[in-house]
Amino acid sequence: MNKLMVSVSPHVTSNSSTRKIMLDVCIALVPALIAGIIFYGFYALFLVLLSVGASVLGEFLYNLIRKKPQTVGDCSAIVTGLLLGLNLPVTVPFYLPIVGGIFATMIVKMLFGGIGKNFANPAITARIFLLLAWTSFMTKFVAPIDINNWGNECLKFFNCALNGGGEWINGIASATPLSAYKAGTTDLNLLNMFLGNIGGSIGETCIPALLFGGIYLVVKKVIDWKIPTIFIGTTVIFSLIFGGVSSVLPQLLGGGLFIGAFFMATDYSTSPNTKLGVCIFAFGCGFLTTLIRFFGGYPEGVSFAILLMNILTPLLDKWIVPKPFGYVRKKREKKNSKVVADTAKEGK
Repeated sequence: MNKLMVSVSPHVTSNSSTRKIMLDVCIALVPALIAGIIFYGFYALFLVLLSVGASVLGEFLYNLIRKKPQTVGDCSAIVTGLLLGLNLPVTVPFYLPIVGGIFATMIVKMLFGGIGKNFANPAITARIFLLLAWTSFMTKFVAPIDINNWGNECLKFFNCALNGGGEWINGIASATPLSAYKAGTTDLNLLNMFLGNIGGSIGETCIPALLFGGIYLVVKKVIDWKIPTIFIGTTVIFSLIFGGVSSVLPQLLGGGLFIGAFFMATDYSTSPNTKLGVCIFAFGCGFLTTLIRFFGGYPEGVSFAILLMNILTPLLDKWIVPKPFGYVRKKREKKNSKVVADTAKEGK
C-alpha cells in the first residue's frame, strides 16, 4: 500500500520552489553582470566568480562540519555571491570576495539557521563587513575602461589582484558621482550615470540593466513591487526635501539605489510579512538612505539603510499582526457579551 504524506497547513499549491526563485534572481542579475564586464573588463567577472565560489564553499563547509544535509542545491548561496560580487569595486584584491563570500553564508546565513532564518541580508552584511575591515580598498573607485579600446584594456585591472593596485591604482582612482556631488560638484553627466559609464561598484552603475532585471522579477512575481517602488519613491521625495530639485537625479541615478531596491531589500527572509509592514520597511529604507547620503559620513547609504531596516523587521512583524479569520471587533464583542448577560438575567 502506498504511504501518504500528511502535514499541517499551509499546503503547497504551486510548482514554485526556492531553487526556481533563486534561478530567476540569477537570470535577473545577468544583465548587470554583463554591463559590469563591459565597463570594467574580465577582472570584474573574476571577482564575481570568486565571490560566488566562496559563498557556495562557506555553506558547504558549514553543513559538512555540522553534519547537516547539504543545502547548496537551492542556489541561494549563488545569489548571495552574485550580489556581493556586484557590490564590490573592481579595484579590490582577490581575497576580499573570498573572505566576504564565506562570511556571508557561513556566519550571517548558516550560523543563524540557514535560509529563511538569517536576521539580515547576507550580501549586504558581508559588504558592510568588508567596508569596515578594508575601508581603503572598498572606497577606491576608478572610471570605466575605454569602450573604443576595450580589447586592449579588458585585462588591465588584474593588476589589482594582489594589493588593490597600490600606487598604480592611486593614479587613476576617481570619485563616484555621489561623492563628487557631496563635495559640491553639480555638473554631472546624467546620461553617463544612467548608462553606467561612471565610477562605482561592478554591478550597481548601469540603470537599464538593473531595471530590466527588476522588471523581470516583478513580472515573474518573484518580488513584491511595492518594496522597490516605495524605496525609490521615498528616496526621490526626501532628496527633493533635503537637497532641492537639482539633487533628485544625481541621488536617483548614482550609487546602489536600484540594485538595493530590486535585489536586496526584497529578500524574503529579511523583509516583513504584512502589507503595512512592507510599506513601512520600504519607506524606512528610502528615508535612511537619503539621511545618510546628505548628513552622514559616507556618500552612499543604501547598504546601511537596508541593514538597519532588516534588524527592525522582526519588530514590524510583531507589532503589525494581521487579523485572524473570523475576527470580531471589540465593540461587537462587548455588545454580544451584554446581550448574553441580559438573556441570562431574563432566564433567571
